[in-house]
Amino acid sequence: MSVPETPIAVSMGEPAGIGPDLVLLAWKNRRALGLPGFYVRGDEALLAQRAATLGLNVPMARVAPEMAASRFSKCLPVVQTGPELSDQPGVEQQETAPTVVASIEGCVQDLADSLASALVTLPINKAALYKTGFSFPGHTEFLGALSEKHWPDQRAKPVMMIAGPELMVVPVTIHIPLKDVPEALTEDLIVETAEITANDLKTRFGFANPRLALCGLNPHAGEDGAMGTEDRDVIRPAIERLKAMGIAASGPYPADTLFHPPAREHYDCVLGMYHDQVLIPAKTIGFDDSVNVTLGLPFVRTSPDHGTAYSLAGTGAARIDSFAAALRMAAALAHPDRI
Repeated sequence: MSVPETPIAVSMGEPAGIGPDLVLLAWKNRRALGLPGFYVRGDEALLAQRAATLGLNVPMARVAPEMAASRFSKCLPVVQTGPELSDQPGVEQQETAPTVVASIEGCVQDLADSLASALVTLPINKAALYKTGFSFPGHTEFLGALSEKHWPDQRAKPVMMIAGPELMVVPVTIHIPLKDVPEALTEDLIVETAEITANDLKTRFGFANPRLALCGLNPHAGEDGAMGTEDRDVIRPAIERLKAMGIAASGPYPADTLFHPPAREHYDCVLGMYHDQVLIPAKTIGFDDSVNVTLGLPFVRTSPDHGTAYSLAGTGAARIDSFAAALRMAAALAHPDRI
């Protein structure tokens, strides 16, 4: 008898959002979707209530992480995390915030203990967490801090990537106001982000010599200083440093000419200077099948490329495409020899 592979840990995300729907639907359709084994850290009672609301027959079992793989074929494995919760789809409840945070922390602990092969995080409501003292801008930064805690001897510099079948993008600055981007955008930050991106594209995605295209910050990439000097004085020197390091980097390019199909043939990944510059085209091109991947961590982390979708929670209208893609990508990245 073959031994089941180490499963993927799934953090519960916002309980009032579509996270519970996605977990239930994914397990129910696991064979048709070709999904790897996984377990969820969350509340079994809430999941059972949501299953009843959706009219889904999903058997569940409370398990320890080390037992999840052997149970996955017959039931949804749930590692009980936090107290039992009342399911109220679409209704933000401040009292669930500690469980949301504990779920992420528990999943990373499982990875550190080699009980999980990768992490898939379901969407959180950051505004709700902020009200209870959560101090991180988002998942990416929180996972970076947890990495430093559990892997103190390994470099952890989280870099956010949105990866889809047709486009992969990385924002150099992430969850900061747009007005703060020019000051935050430094030559060193661009080089470090590009270096991590190139390394993970090689070691995890299987690119022999990844080609990175860098966006300019200003319209028309600044037109040699006529529309801002950052492109000339910060981004271009960073690109020259990357080339000297042997990284196939080019640019800076005007972002408005970089995402049509002929342009996409000339690079493997785009680095944008701010969040929306690259996430808008990435989500426009592949909203349902793109995946959020965190590079630069000592473990694999992916996430669906959407939010909590309160209005869809418990309605049966949630689509599982991105979550299914996140599970499949997590499994592939955890075993790069199979890519």
